[in-house]
Amino acid sequence: MQLVHFFSASAIPATIIIIILWGLKDKVKIFDTFLEGSKDGIKIVVELFSTFLGIILEVGLLRNSGFLDFVISIVSSITNLLKIPSQILPLIMLRPISGSASIGVAVDIMKNYGVDSLIGNITSTIMGSTETTFYVIAIYTSCVKIKKIRFALLVALLSDIVGIIVAVAVCRIMSWNFCWHLKIFIVLFLYNQHGVS
Repeated sequence: MQLVHFFSASAIPATIIIIILWGLKDKVKIFDTFLEGSKDGIKIVVELFSTFLGIILEVGLLRNSGFLDFVISIVSSITNLLKIPSQILPLIMLRPISGSASIGVAVDIMKNYGVDSLIGNITSTIMGSTETTFYVIAIYTSCVKIKKIRFALLVALLSDIVGIIVAVAVCRIMSWNFCWHLKIFIVLFLYNQHGVS
């Protein structure tokens, strides 16, 4: 464990030293290059700031206006058919929009239902199998000035939907109740195959 701690603590300083040594080997003006990169980074931050601010404001309005609760009440009839727990609907609605808002909702779900519960497992799996689609598309397309995002957005949202449905299905399959039924089925099957003469 101390070896892992040593490597994690020395990774960033080692990387900086390697970059400096590589620059000295190639006879690059290291500090001037660093300043140019910093200027480019600030330009990118200024260009993306309006998009980032807009997304943060939209997420805040969605959470505080009650619109999210209204959409959840409409969508819950469909999700009940798919056996998607209603407790994770706020996460499903916010995940494509904002990573920080969805993390906040996920933490709240896990505090209320526990991390080892079915709902906690579904929440964790959704967080790992979906993306903040609107955020990523907004940031990346505004950075490279792409205007036509219709098909990229459609594919990204479809992949989020598939990720959510598969996350729910896999977590339900792996839940204790399913495993218990599976164990009973296997025992009965083996008993019928070998126990009856």
